[in-house]
Parts: sequence; C-alpha cells; structure tokens
Amino acid sequence: MARHDSRMRTVLNLLVLATAVAIGETHPARAADDFADVRREIAARHDEALKRLQDWIALPSIAAESLNSAEGAERMAQLAREAGFQKVTTVPTDGKPGVFATLDAGAKKTVGLYFMYDVKQFDPAEWTSPPLEARLVDKPGFGKVIVGRGAVNQKGPEAAFLAALHAIRGAKRKLPVNLVLVAEGEEEIGSPHIGQIVHRPEVDEALRRCVGVFMPSASQDPDGIVTVSLGAKGVVELELVSSGEKWGRGPSKDIHSSLKAMVDSPAWHLITALGTLVSADGNTITIDNYPKPRALSDEERAMIAEASRRRSEERTKKQLSVQHWIDDLPWAQANERLESQLTVNIEGLVGGYTGPGGKTILPHRAAAKLDLRLVPDMRKDDAVAALKAHLASHGFGDLEVNVTGGYDPTSTAASARLIQAQVAVLKRAGIDPVLWPRNAGSYPGYVFTGEPLKLASGHFGLGHGSGAHAPDEYYVIESANPSVQGFDGAAMSFVQYLYELAK
Repeated sequence: MARHDSRMRTVLNLLVLATAVAIGETHPARAADDFADVRREIAARHDEALKRLQDWIALPSIAAESLNSAEGAERMAQLAREAGFQKVTTVPTDGKPGVFATLDAGAKKTVGLYFMYDVKQFDPAEWTSPPLEARLVDKPGFGKVIVGRGAVNQKGPEAAFLAALHAIRGAKRKLPVNLVLVAEGEEEIGSPHIGQIVHRPEVDEALRRCVGVFMPSASQDPDGIVTVSLGAKGVVELELVSSGEKWGRGPSKDIHSSLKAMVDSPAWHLITALGTLVSADGNTITIDNYPKPRALSDEERAMIAEASRRRSEERTKKQLSVQHWIDDLPWAQANERLESQLTVNIEGLVGGYTGPGGKTILPHRAAAKLDLRLVPDMRKDDAVAALKAHLASHGFGDLEVNVTGGYDPTSTAASARLIQAQVAVLKRAGIDPVLWPRNAGSYPGYVFTGEPLKLASGHFGLGHGSGAHAPDEYYVIESANPSVQGFDGAAMSFVQYLYELAK
C-alpha cells in the first residue's frame, strides 16, 4: 500500500487546496477565505482520515452473509463518537442493528444524516487489488484512488463527511448546525428493518426537528458534471422458488435426466412462470393488475432533456459496456424510459448442477432472484400483492415468493431547502448542476419523505468513485483530474454544505 511522509502530504494538500476552485461565501457574515483554518485542518488531518477509511474498509459488514453486523454497528457508533456526536446508541432490530446519534451544537437548525455501514458481497479472485486492503492505486486519468469493497458505496463519502466534522472541531469552531444520524446495516439487502430504527419514538422526535436528511455521496462524473437527484426509485428484492415438494409434481429430490420423458421439471415450471411476468423481449411488464406509475411531468421531461443534452451518451455506453438501448431508442428517450419505467429484473437464476462438465439430472428445485424497481406513485406492498395474485391465477400458486427487502420510491421538491442549498454550494464552486427527477437505483429514503415525517431527502458531496457492487470499486483520494475533487476536496464540500444549510 502506498504511504507518504506526513509532512510532505501536508505540504501537498495545502498546495492542492490553495489552487482549488473557491466555493465562495457560505454564511451571511463569512467569506470563503474565512474557511482557511478548516482547509488547513483537513490537509493536516488527511493521513488520519485516510487511515480511518482504510480501517473501516478492512471490516466488511455483509448483511446477506450475516458477517460482522454487530461489529459493523459498533464501529459505526465509535466513528460517530469520535466525530463529536454526544449521544450514540446501537439500535437492535429484528435483523441487523442500526445506530442512532445526535450532535447538539446549540445551533438554530438541525440536519439529518443517513449512513449505511454494510457493503455488498465480493469475490477476491475478481479483483486486481485485494478488496479489504484498501490500497492506494494509480488510476490513469483519475490520480490515486483507494480500491476496496465499500470505497465509494458508501464508506468513502461517509468518511469524507466525518473528516469534515473533525476538521471543523479541530479549527476550534462550533458546528453551524445540529446533526441527527441514522445508520443501518441492511441497505444492501433492501433495508427490511429500517422502519424499526427510524420510527422509534426518540429517533422520530429528533428527525422531526430536521430541515431534511441527506446521505454523503460522490456526485462528480469524470467530466465534472454533478447531478442533483430529487428522489430515487423504490425496490422489491425477492426470490421465486419452484420445487417438486411444493408443486406436487416433478421429483422431491434430484433424479436421472432420462426420466424427464415421464416426470415434470420444476426448473421448466419456474422458467414458464417467469415468462408470464414480462413480454417476450423482457422489457414490458405483463403482471395482471400491476400498479401503474404516474406519467412524467412537463418539469421532469424538461430536466431529462437538459440532462441528456449535457451528458455524453458515448461515455455512458462505454462505462456501462453496452452498445444499444432498449428498442434502439435515441439518448433522450432512453433517459425518459430510465426515469419513468418500472422493471422486473432477474438478478440470478439457479437450478440443478452448474459445475464443470455435465451431470445428467432432473433437478427437484430451481430459484430465481428478482428485483422490481418502482416509480411514483407505486407501493412495494401493492407490487408484491399483484405478483402473488398473478402467479396464482396463471397456475403458479405453488411457487414460493420470499420477499427479502424493499421499500417505496421517494421524491423531494426541487424547491426544498435541502436541495436549494446543494445548488447554491455547487454554483459557488463554478458547477452548474444537472437536476434529475430520481435515481434509477434505490435507497430507503421513503422512511424520511413518507408518512409521518414528510422530510426532504437527498444525496450530496463532491468527489468521484465507481464500481459499486462490482470488482475494483474505487474512490478518488488524490485527484489528477482538474474537474474532480479528491478526498480533501470532498470533505471541504461537506463543510460548505453544512454552513449553507445553517443560513
């Protein structure tokens, strides 16, 4: 792992910060250069902040594997205490524990934070750098990046936010806002128990004082474009299981494949059922009485058109390793589809023997893992109910429908203070952000934007990373790209955002 002399690191960071784009005035009585003390603290504390992130990546909490969930919650609680939160509680749920913390700065305004401490599964054999060693690696076109599971999703941006809190305190400043932190360890399995954290009376009471809730993120594309999303799609994660035992046909254990001539196949039964959920090309949902999404508004269409004009279709295709959009749609229409359409996606399909060579069996069980993406005004429970009713009416009522997680979509108005503060900070940095109706991915913001809280919710943070859920996930630490901030610049963006929210 690359290491640098602390003194040289401090000098380098000061030079980088001195030449960084000034973000401008962030408080009615405070000019941008009044943050020189905080910038110095961020630079001086770079090494300790980086080590904090590396140590965090070295402790993977994987909800799907029940790995280090208690340890992950305790580490999250420790990080909060070290960053200045006075009251920190580990919250038990019917699943993995969460963390609730408050920081009372005696400020007039309070801001909510949403963190996740869990990460996705990984196979070290697929990585070019060990996923838990959090090595610094030279990445052409980006500079030095940290490579590891959770580097950008979401530990890197969260660690940059914590670095901002350490720097503000190190500069002998009072935080300009009070903070309420909600952290969970099940985001990567669909947040099935986040409501048990958020709706606890003491958590609910604290959140009601907030102007909104945001999650630290790395929002800069390599060309410097920053997207401000006004929501996210909802999601349902589930497994469909076909078995001879439940079906009453086919074998109740694996048998020789020659017997297919007279014995039904649970695997084909599952595949046939899957075929009833979508059109032949897999792109149109055909579930009976499935909830209907609302149409895009004129405002949303205008946002998408402007974003399509500014974003590169060629670069996006290259990043995604695709050559065509559905139906070969033009770029703008493909983006409209991305924003407006619900989906039924097969994450994985497993049955019988999948090892090397052949093994002539008729398997007694087959399973498909699905995710269903939801858009306003759909509801998770309505989607699940329609799916179950559809399967039953089409002769597949024997299939097990095991819902493992999910939640409703989320929306926040562009006029919300939480969003307008983001736009103000970005414009002062010389960045004209792209407004985007909603992320095509999902996060459980519905617990904040829905009943009973009805808070604004979103994501914010400069910096760049990529590879979430994939091998070689990375987050930029020392940027060689003038359009992208590194770790210290990301931390400074959070400082600016908190002072803007304090207005």
